[in-house]
Amino acid sequence: MSRANESYPPAGRVILHMDMNAFYCSVHEAVQPELYKGKPLAVSGSVELRKGVIVTSSYAARNRGVRTGMLVSQAMKLCPELIVIRPDFDLYRKFSNAFIKIALNYSPLVEVMSIDECFVDITGSKQFGSPMEIAEEIQRRIRTELSLPCSIGIAPNKLLAKMASDMKKPNGISVLRYRDVPQVLWDKPCSHLYGVGERTSEKLKRMDIHSIGQLACSDEAELVKQFGVIGIWLKEAANGRDTSVVNPEREQNKSIGHTTTLPRNIAEMPEVRKVFLNIADQVARRLRRQGLVAHTVQIVIRTPDMKTVTRSGKLPSPTEMADEIYREACRLFEMNWKDEKPVRLLGITLQNLQPKEESPLQLDLFEYEKQPKKEKLNQIVDELRNKYGENAVLNAGMLGDDPSALIRNHKVRGTSLQLDHLRNKYLDDFSGGTRLFSTGKGIIEKQRDSYRNLR
Repeated sequence: MSRANESYPPAGRVILHMDMNAFYCSVHEAVQPELYKGKPLAVSGSVELRKGVIVTSSYAARNRGVRTGMLVSQAMKLCPELIVIRPDFDLYRKFSNAFIKIALNYSPLVEVMSIDECFVDITGSKQFGSPMEIAEEIQRRIRTELSLPCSIGIAPNKLLAKMASDMKKPNGISVLRYRDVPQVLWDKPCSHLYGVGERTSEKLKRMDIHSIGQLACSDEAELVKQFGVIGIWLKEAANGRDTSVVNPEREQNKSIGHTTTLPRNIAEMPEVRKVFLNIADQVARRLRRQGLVAHTVQIVIRTPDMKTVTRSGKLPSPTEMADEIYREACRLFEMNWKDEKPVRLLGITLQNLQPKEESPLQLDLFEYEKQPKKEKLNQIVDELRNKYGENAVLNAGMLGDDPSALIRNHKVRGTSLQLDHLRNKYLDDFSGGTRLFSTGKGIIEKQRDSYRNLR
């Protein structure tokens, strides 16, 4: 124990960043190794039409040039033997819950960032060994119990831990200390710094700041002049400083949204309305599930040349109703998208969220009489769909087989940023305090059995 204590700083923190490597593809390899192990894989939403976009690819596929965001048809030209798989988000959520549970064995301070990554504050975890020993044990358990590769960064703060986990992939463990920052990071471009996007990087270049080292030594007043308070953060981050804490408490969503990529370009308003109807239904479901109402509706439009446009509108009063969200989405689209120009992706994001009980509705006499009935109907429909599935009760306009209808299928819907499955507790695989799967290996065996039964 004394030797382990010596590896912890007398003041300060020790943070791990756990990053599951090529997560979706790795899960499929773990469940069906006889089909997928070591082969070039990609996950895409539209497999049959070969017009979908690559969500992620295995390392074998990446070595052949297959990249996230690439069209399936482009990827197949680069790698004709590429195996393209439809996403299975129910499966990904089970494995996500399982690796988070492993992390929680070493510290209660686990902050989940997405379905495949989390921060762990192990400052108070000396009883489990040195930081390196803890990281090695976590990585070994994820590999043996879940058959998944995982990279881990060890650092004195979240910023450096995140950047350290990116240094060795797959299956790497990297340590990044304050004293390492000038040597390891300063020669890298500013875009390499966690949290710095393309626009910020381009603006820094126009200021003749091209490397993290130049940013670290730049004039703070000039940065503040150009970026506001973000300028202070930029200089601090370039010097490896970050005071944000690992927060295990799930904060209330700042927004709730869904997007759907279409298998072909659409331009006519009836098709657009159908897509918005399905999306509005599901964002409203998520909103009610969390006991929230929305003040603002934002639509997302992406053109065939991948240009993204967003437009927002403030609602007359906060709502949880799908029909009100749908009407506002259609209004925003018709007002801002003229001449039936083609679109490839549509989405709805609900913003300015507030707990329903803290948001009194201002209703006229007519709406005052209707509102309780609408809420009761929503409650009944939600209960039926919770029990019998999302397709148990549908509006006639929602019927069909277009991709927006798939948003009701929890098996194929989801993104790395949708963390509803972690909102109330970290493991959905517990029921009444009893684990459905006794070990991570149990998840794999249960899934393998289900696939065998399908044959």
